[in-house]
Amino acid sequence: MTIEDDIGAAIAVAIDAPDWRATFPTIEAICRRAILAALAGRGPNQSVEISVLLTNDAHMRELNRRYRDRDASTNVLSFPADVTRNCAGEPRLLGDIVLAHETVVAEAASQGKSVADHATHLLIHGTLHLLGHDHHTDADAEVMEGLEVSALSALGIGDPYQQTELSRE
Repeated sequence: MTIEDDIGAAIAVAIDAPDWRATFPTIEAICRRAILAALAGRGPNQSVEISVLLTNDAHMRELNRRYRDRDASTNVLSFPADVTRNCAGEPRLLGDIVLAHETVVAEAASQGKSVADHATHLLIHGTLHLLGHDHHTDADAEVMEGLEVSALSALGIGDPYQQTELSRE
């Protein structure tokens, strides 16, 4: 399903793990809200495209092994598009975000958060990676976390870093 909006974002959501729909019948709306909140501070309104894959731990483990040499599942992966030029009038392809259902649900439970709020946070986190933000240094992490907290606050979701630290892998 692709959702387009009035700020120039096309968000394609693919679900290959049925547990996502069982947990969230309106998961596409959660994806849209989170990504739009992360994009709100991006500056000039250039049309962008983002795709989301909602998968399971087995698939995420394979992706993590193939692209990051880590033989384990993880909560979120971002794959920025390797596009140096865009065609005039075409949206800027930002890339892909992948979330693993079992990991997201388990982390939310262990952190005492709602699964919807945790998934929203991870989608914002992934979108910020696609926009070029990272958290390899403490200074970069502070900037990125500030952007995450701001986007979450705009959605009425509290600061996740007051409760726990998101893994800085």
